[in-house]
Amino acid sequence: METRQQHRQQRPTRIAGKLIVLVVIAALFAVAAYGLRLYSQARYAADQTYHGVDGKVATEIQQKKPFAALLLGVDTGAQGRVDKGHSDTIIIAVVNPAKNQTTMVSIPRDTAAQMIGTKSFNMQKINAAYNIGGSKMAIDTVSSLVNVPIDYYLTINMGALQKVVDAVGGIDVTVPFSWTDKNTGGQTFTKGPAHLNGDMALAFARMRDEDPQGDYGRQQRQQQVIKAILKKAVSVSTLANFKPLLKTLSTNIATNLSFDDMTALLQNYRGAAKSIKTDHLQGKNAWVYPGPSAYQIAPTKEMQRVSNVLRTALGLKTETLTNEETKQNAANTGFDWNNVTTVQTYTIFTPAN
Repeated sequence: METRQQHRQQRPTRIAGKLIVLVVIAALFAVAAYGLRLYSQARYAADQTYHGVDGKVATEIQQKKPFAALLLGVDTGAQGRVDKGHSDTIIIAVVNPAKNQTTMVSIPRDTAAQMIGTKSFNMQKINAAYNIGGSKMAIDTVSSLVNVPIDYYLTINMGALQKVVDAVGGIDVTVPFSWTDKNTGGQTFTKGPAHLNGDMALAFARMRDEDPQGDYGRQQRQQQVIKAILKKAVSVSTLANFKPLLKTLSTNIATNLSFDDMTALLQNYRGAAKSIKTDHLQGKNAWVYPGPSAYQIAPTKEMQRVSNVLRTALGLKTETLTNEETKQNAANTGFDWNNVTTVQTYTIFTPAN
């Protein structure tokens, strides 16, 4: 039987135990409230970026299915540019959670393509689609070019790229050769591994004139930057860390990815970001008439190859490509598709109907 003295000795212990429980409960409520606040702020930031396409809501991500997204880098917001601009970066990204794989294919900005959605026949450089009809026309035009269904898009102005890179703490890339950029501020790059802040990453992604491969070399560097950003972004494990990134993006991107899509991507598609395959559509140099103007002409065989790569990555059957671009190629009977050195003449013929 417990004595009165023993009872008095145990009371402080019991009181202390109750206090600890109360402190723990209070702490849990505080953490929950803070988490809810961060969640609400993150959702609000994400909602600011949401812009649907024709009122359609894509559901592939919520269903954990493979999907294709169009990534557009628009030449506004950097170097004093404030106009609507062209999409100088065009990348189709296929994300397949079952294969834990992402496939990125760059489309050269000067590729000849029919503008899908104009009232009359209009064929010009593919980067003009965004300037003419926004993200919607860009999606439809790129989708038609390679016969791939594209359900999502993300348009970012290039001026925001440096903010995104800084928001994730910088990125690691491999500089392919040494150069000093004369057009973006005199930044110097040395061949080999490098850690870049936002300003350097923007210059790294934009440079073209000093690259012996021209726009194709720039595409490879842009893919490096995107891969590095994805690697950092998927490592973000808490809303507290994710919120600054969303805040940066909220005023600089447009996308039909909802906040629920973004969180589903982080939860269900992380593995696909660890294995990224890169490719590009290889065109031919040509003087295009009426004009003349310098274009990249995608051979039918090359468009078919890229279509097969993307459709296979999506888990779709390949199909024989038939579009305005293949018809124009067939009409240019004098064009030597095996010639890799001469800039040839290519004529755009207005369709009979």
